[in-house]
Amino acid sequence: MSSAGTSHGDIDVSPVRELPRWLRGALITGVFLGLAALELRGALRKRRREPKLVRNVRNLAIAAAAGTVMRFAERPIAFRLAGYVERNQLGLVPKIAGRSATRLFLSILLLDYGLYIWHILMHKVPLLWRFHLVHHIDLDLDASTALRFHFGEMLLSIPWRLAQIRCIGVSPAALSIWQTFLFASILFHHSNVELPVRLERYLSFFIMTPRLHGIHHEADRKNSSSNWSSGFSIWDLLHGTFKWGDDARTIGVPACQSAADVTIERCAVIPFERQRNDWLEG
Repeated sequence: MSSAGTSHGDIDVSPVRELPRWLRGALITGVFLGLAALELRGALRKRRREPKLVRNVRNLAIAAAAGTVMRFAERPIAFRLAGYVERNQLGLVPKIAGRSATRLFLSILLLDYGLYIWHILMHKVPLLWRFHLVHHIDLDLDASTALRFHFGEMLLSIPWRLAQIRCIGVSPAALSIWQTFLFASILFHHSNVELPVRLERYLSFFIMTPRLHGIHHEADRKNSSSNWSSGFSIWDLLHGTFKWGDDARTIGVPACQSAADVTIERCAVIPFERQRNDWLEG
């Protein structure tokens, strides 16, 4: 058996191919700092309900717990599975595409569609909403909101991600590129950057933008049930959930509109408590 390849039942011990961590880190850090600078230069939502420093510290603290889960729970399993899937040519994409570039493109596209579906489930399934609620109760919306996900939500997402990798046939390279694109995308569309309306309207037909996602974060259930896409906006366009309009009026959910509702302590325990009627519906 050659150590460089796989033949039938042989085990491939060749290294997993993915974007270098330093490159991913540099890209994400650059996007975050660039958006933060643009937010200071021209804010889409002028009114702030909490001091920016207070929110940023809180959001980064919440993000640290979620990031730890992703680093030590999801990442090792997901990339090992992607390597196994690639070596054994498992899943849908290897069966329908021959060229590596086509496989890469289809894998990224289908991963993004899977996240669109998962996002809807996070809102519609009561158990999942308990955890996703922590993301939505932020009283303001900027790039730091993109990082504030409850660690429990990250844990719950792992089986879904593994199922995507296996069913789609995602390679380590495709997973790595998609994760980097996704991270940059969610930083962008959660940001408070004011773009020229004409430019943003054009971009909105391809990717999720700050105005579009602001509508999703409105304290209005009808508006929050739109613009589910996290990367490419084509999924909302295809499913009729795309909604263009003026920027969000009130961010958050109606039942959590005070600073006392969104402290780090409250965000940590909310999923495990008896749930309020978040949308104040009779």
